[in-house]
Amino acid sequence: MKIATFNINGIKARIEALPRWLDDAQPDIVLLQEIKSVDENFPRELFEDRGYNVETHGQKSFNGVAILSKFPLEDVTRGLPGDDEDEQARWIEATVVGKHSLRICGLYLPNGNPAPGPKYDYKLAWMERLYRRAQELIASEEPALMAGDYNIIPQAEDAARPEAWREDALFRPESRAAFRKILNLGFTEAFRACTQGPGHYSFWDYQAGAWNRNDGIRIDHFLLTPQAADLMRDCRIDSEIRGHEKPSDHVPVWVELDL
Repeated sequence: MKIATFNINGIKARIEALPRWLDDAQPDIVLLQEIKSVDENFPRELFEDRGYNVETHGQKSFNGVAILSKFPLEDVTRGLPGDDEDEQARWIEATVVGKHSLRICGLYLPNGNPAPGPKYDYKLAWMERLYRRAQELIASEEPALMAGDYNIIPQAEDAARPEAWREDALFRPESRAAFRKILNLGFTEAFRACTQGPGHYSFWDYQAGAWNRNDGIRIDHFLLTPQAADLMRDCRIDSEIRGHEKPSDHVPVWVELDL
């Protein structure tokens, strides 16, 4: 089973690029972020015609997450637990059943800039809620994963110019510590389990020719419970599509699991 995460930076803007990638890559499941659409305006038919079941958690003009799945989706929930007043659409999860059942959680973690400040406080509070949900997934002792745009640069090697990000919310020590706290529960960071070393990125800014200079950062991640990690065959970044027509500033990351 091939499962991908992709921050598309607006479904309307990616109405041609996203289906083209789906047709080429043929993922079984896709977790989308930044759909920037309310649920009723999401172009479901475009994906249903390709054999995908579609579940969305949308928000007008901002945020928004979705799941596309060629397998039935069961027990779909929306919104990260822990704050009933949080109206930002950043979390969706469901169970997929193949040879094994798999709990999939799609997330769009807050950016947090400018930091320090209220937006950074929200990011860290959101990550604490994520930690509590991650504890539950580990305790279940079932195959599960949390994937999406984490807006976290885990290590210096995950940025072409780490010095430029020192005070950014994506790379501040508090952000990276919160990410490690989740990892240390027993999760496997899928890409780093398969590939070591610098030069691997999933985001390039639209400004200043970042793509042409390969001035990127790696902020889109898969975190697997031990039971899911045991099923992993591979994890890769489809970086080349950043050079295609009308790209998102992110590219897909995918894992292949024996499901």
